[in-house]
Amino acid sequence: MRLMPLWTKIVVCVVVAEVLGGLGGWITAGSIGDWYAALETPPGTPPNAVFGPVWGTLYALIGLSLALFWHRAPGGADKRRGFACFTVQALLNLAWTPVFFGAHQLGLALAVILALLVTIALTIGGFWKLHRPAAILLVPYLLWVGYASYLNAGFLVLNR
Repeated sequence: MRLMPLWTKIVVCVVVAEVLGGLGGWITAGSIGDWYAALETPPGTPPNAVFGPVWGTLYALIGLSLALFWHRAPGGADKRRGFACFTVQALLNLAWTPVFFGAHQLGLALAVILALLVTIALTIGGFWKLHRPAAILLVPYLLWVGYASYLNAGFLVLNR
């Protein structure tokens, strides 16, 4: 028996994903302006106005994915592993912004984002076993973090 309907899980997961996703930017907003604007940018860096809408959309997809996995995937060890992978990637996602923008540690931020990329892939693999639509919803996130990893590496190389 499912105690909470799917639509409630979707609302809860999307709101939590959006709030946690925005938290890092809110905490480090003051340090982004001057420091980030002074960095040499790698080729293909989008305008700053792109990041908010892209991340907002990705966090909605991440929340929807989690809600579907929570609601539809059968219980057991594989579901627990899927939740564990999801939790690790969420923590790494949350850590990246303060490391990059707050601490200005481009090398450490690159290590964090590469670990994030791996854990997103592991989460997709774990979700795929039990609920493919939930896994597919994470693919744009994986692609964007791959692109963001390139940008992070480029910032590191160009601003040593």
